[in-house]
Amino acid sequence: MRRARPVNLPLPQLFAAMPATAVASILHRASGVVLFFGALYPCYLLDLALQGSRGFERAAAVAGTGFGKFAMWLLLTALAYHLFAGVRHLLLDLHLGDSAAAGRFSAYLVLLLTAVAAILAGGWLW
Repeated sequence: MRRARPVNLPLPQLFAAMPATAVASILHRASGVVLFFGALYPCYLLDLALQGSRGFERAAAVAGTGFGKFAMWLLLTALAYHLFAGVRHLLLDLHLGDSAAAGRFSAYLVLLLTAVAAILAGGWLW
């Protein structure tokens, strides 16, 4: 007897099939993980900068590289998303916009605001 089970799960198709509210919730958790582990990068830069003038120059050099700017952009984007989605979840806890249509709209609004914030952060960093 054969069992019918999935062979693989293509993630782009899986995310496309999910409702926007589910994607927003998953990304909110993922942005929290990125912020938790990504906080090590600014702490490292601060540690370097506080070691003296040479350390400050080294921190500025590290932050000025392409990887340094990308890491900071990723952190700023994750922070913006986590902030917008967190406010959305707080409003939902207060039963503001907890209908299906309003939840879908707020999920799309969070994604749109994050895209705008990511573009602005990229323009500011580069």
